[in-house]
Amino acid sequence: MDKFLLQQQVLERLAADLERVEQAARAAHETATHEENIAENKYDTLGLEAAYLATGQARRAEAIRQAMAHWRQFRPHPYDTSRGIQLGALVCLTDADGKRQQLFLGPDGGSMTLGSGTQLVQVISGEAPLGRAVLGKCEGDEVSIQIGAIRQQFEVLWVQ
Repeated sequence: MDKFLLQQQVLERLAADLERVEQAARAAHETATHEENIAENKYDTLGLEAAYLATGQARRAEAIRQAMAHWRQFRPHPYDTSRGIQLGALVCLTDADGKRQQLFLGPDGGSMTLGSGTQLVQVISGEAPLGRAVLGKCEGDEVSIQIGAIRQQFEVLWVQ
Protein backbone atom coordinates (compact mmCIF):
# COMPACT_ATOMS: atom_id res chain seq x y z
CA MET A 1 0.00 0.00 0.00
CA ASP A 2 1.35 3.38 -0.98
CA LYS A 3 1.39 5.91 1.86
CA PHE A 4 1.73 8.79 -0.61
CA LEU A 5 -1.51 7.75 -2.33
CA LEU A 6 -3.25 7.47 1.05
CA GLN A 7 -2.04 10.96 1.91
CA GLN A 8 -3.42 12.24 -1.40
CA GLN A 9 -6.78 10.60 -0.67
CA VAL A 10 -6.85 12.31 2.73
CA LEU A 11 -6.19 15.68 1.09
CA GLU A 12 -8.89 15.08 -1.52
CA ARG A 13 -11.41 14.12 1.18
CA LEU A 14 -10.50 17.18 3.25
CA ALA A 15 -10.86 19.41 0.18
CA ALA A 16 -14.34 17.99 -0.48
CA ASP A 17 -15.27 18.49 3.19
CA LEU A 18 -14.00 22.08 3.03
CA GLU A 19 -16.12 22.80 -0.03
CA ARG A 20 -19.25 21.45 1.68
CA VAL A 21 -18.59 23.38 4.89
CA GLU A 22 -17.88 26.63 3.04
CA GLN A 23 -21.10 26.19 1.06
CA ALA A 24 -23.05 25.60 4.29
CA ALA A 25 -21.41 28.67 5.88
CA ARG A 26 -22.41 30.83 2.91
CA ALA A 27 -26.00 29.55 3.06
CA ALA A 28 -26.20 30.21 6.81
CA HIS A 29 -24.71 33.69 6.35
CA GLU A 30 -27.23 34.50 3.63
CA THR A 31 -30.05 33.33 5.89
CA ALA A 32 -28.70 35.37 8.81
CA THR A 33 -28.43 38.55 6.79
CA HIS A 34 -31.53 38.23 4.60
CA GLU A 35 -33.95 41.13 5.08
CA GLU A 36 -36.89 38.79 5.68
CA ASN A 37 -35.12 37.33 8.72
CA ILE A 38 -34.72 40.57 10.65
CA ALA A 39 -36.13 39.94 14.11
CA GLU A 40 -39.51 41.54 14.70
CA ASN A 41 -39.59 40.65 18.41
CA LYS A 42 -37.45 38.89 21.00
CA TYR A 43 -38.91 35.49 20.07
CA ASP A 44 -38.04 35.81 16.40
CA THR A 45 -34.59 34.19 16.45
CA LEU A 46 -34.14 32.67 12.98
CA GLY A 47 -31.57 35.27 11.93
CA LEU A 48 -29.67 34.93 15.21
CA GLU A 49 -29.63 31.14 14.98
CA ALA A 50 -28.40 31.31 11.39
CA ALA A 51 -25.64 33.68 12.47
CA TYR A 52 -24.49 31.21 15.14
CA LEU A 53 -24.57 28.44 12.55
CA ALA A 54 -22.55 30.52 10.08
CA THR A 55 -19.95 31.22 12.78
CA GLY A 56 -19.67 27.52 13.62
CA GLN A 57 -19.34 26.59 9.96
CA ALA A 58 -16.63 29.21 9.48
CA ARG A 59 -14.70 27.76 12.45
CA ARG A 60 -15.05 24.26 11.03
CA ALA A 61 -13.78 25.49 7.65
CA GLU A 62 -10.72 26.99 9.33
CA ALA A 63 -10.05 23.72 11.19
CA ILE A 64 -10.19 21.84 7.88
CA ARG A 65 -7.79 24.36 6.28
CA GLN A 66 -5.37 23.80 9.17
CA ALA A 67 -5.68 20.02 8.80
CA MET A 68 -4.99 20.32 5.08
CA ALA A 69 -1.87 22.39 5.77
CA HIS A 70 -0.63 19.75 8.23
CA TRP A 71 -1.29 16.95 5.77
CA ARG A 72 0.46 18.82 2.94
CA GLN A 73 3.57 19.26 5.09
CA PHE A 74 3.45 15.69 6.39
CA ARG A 75 6.18 13.34 5.16
CA PRO A 76 5.69 9.71 6.25
CA HIS A 77 8.98 7.94 6.94
CA PRO A 78 9.69 4.25 6.48
CA TYR A 79 9.11 2.09 9.55
CA ASP A 80 12.16 1.94 11.82
CA THR A 81 12.09 -1.01 14.24
CA SER A 82 14.40 0.82 16.66
CA ARG A 83 11.81 3.62 17.07
CA GLY A 84 8.66 1.55 16.79
CA ILE A 85 5.45 2.85 15.28
CA GLN A 86 5.54 6.58 14.57
CA LEU A 87 3.34 9.03 12.69
CA GLY A 88 3.31 7.98 9.06
CA ALA A 89 3.17 4.28 9.84
CA LEU A 90 0.74 1.94 8.15
CA VAL A 91 -0.24 -0.63 10.78
CA CYS A 92 -2.26 -3.84 10.69
CA LEU A 93 -3.87 -4.90 13.97
CA THR A 94 -5.84 -8.01 14.84
CA ASP A 95 -8.24 -8.44 17.75
CA ALA A 96 -8.97 -11.54 19.83
CA ASP A 97 -11.50 -12.73 17.22
CA GLY A 98 -8.95 -12.50 14.42
CA LYS A 99 -10.59 -9.44 12.88
CA ARG A 100 -7.99 -7.27 11.17
CA GLN A 101 -7.92 -3.53 10.74
CA GLN A 102 -5.42 -1.31 9.03
CA LEU A 103 -4.47 2.08 10.39
CA PHE A 104 -2.59 4.96 8.82
CA LEU A 105 -1.25 7.30 11.51
CA GLY A 106 -1.14 10.91 10.45
CA PRO A 107 -1.40 14.44 11.77
CA ASP A 108 -4.58 15.79 13.33
CA GLY A 109 -7.70 16.33 11.32
CA GLY A 110 -7.65 13.23 9.19
CA SER A 111 -9.99 10.86 10.98
CA MET A 112 -11.61 8.96 8.11
CA THR A 113 -11.80 5.61 6.39
CA LEU A 114 -10.23 5.24 2.96
CA GLY A 115 -10.34 2.49 0.39
CA SER A 116 -7.10 1.06 -0.95
CA GLY A 117 -7.98 -1.55 -3.51
CA THR A 118 -10.34 -3.94 -1.74
CA GLN A 119 -9.03 -2.99 1.72
CA LEU A 120 -10.22 -0.30 4.10
CA VAL A 121 -7.70 1.84 5.93
CA GLN A 122 -8.68 3.87 9.00
CA VAL A 123 -6.79 7.17 9.13
CA ILE A 124 -6.21 8.33 12.70
CA SER A 125 -4.00 10.82 14.49
CA GLY A 126 -1.46 10.10 17.17
CA GLU A 127 -3.83 11.90 19.54
CA ALA A 128 -6.65 9.38 19.09
CA PRO A 129 -6.79 6.76 21.87
CA LEU A 130 -5.78 3.95 19.53
CA GLY A 131 -3.14 6.16 17.92
CA ARG A 132 -1.57 6.91 21.31
CA ALA A 133 -1.69 3.22 22.21
CA VAL A 134 0.22 2.04 19.12
CA LEU A 135 2.91 4.74 19.10
CA GLY A 136 6.28 3.17 19.91
CA LYS A 137 4.99 -0.40 19.54
CA CYS A 138 6.53 -2.98 17.20
CA GLU A 139 5.33 -5.99 15.24
CA GLY A 140 4.08 -8.68 17.63
CA ASP A 141 3.39 -6.24 20.49
CA GLU A 142 0.07 -6.18 22.31
CA VAL A 143 -1.98 -2.96 22.31
CA SER A 144 -4.76 -2.27 24.78
CA ILE A 145 -7.23 0.61 24.97
CA GLN A 146 -10.11 1.37 27.31
CA ILE A 147 -13.27 2.75 25.70
CA GLY A 148 -15.85 3.43 28.38
CA ALA A 149 -16.27 0.20 30.34
CA ILE A 150 -14.84 -1.94 27.53
CA ARG A 151 -11.17 -2.87 27.23
CA GLN A 152 -10.08 -3.75 23.72
CA GLN A 153 -6.88 -5.64 22.96
CA PHE A 154 -5.05 -5.98 19.70
CA GLU A 155 -1.85 -7.46 18.37
CA VAL A 156 0.34 -5.57 15.91
CA LEU A 157 0.62 -7.95 12.92
CA TRP A 158 2.76 -5.80 10.65
CA VAL A 159 3.97 -2.25 10.14
CA GLN A 160 5.11 -0.37 7.04
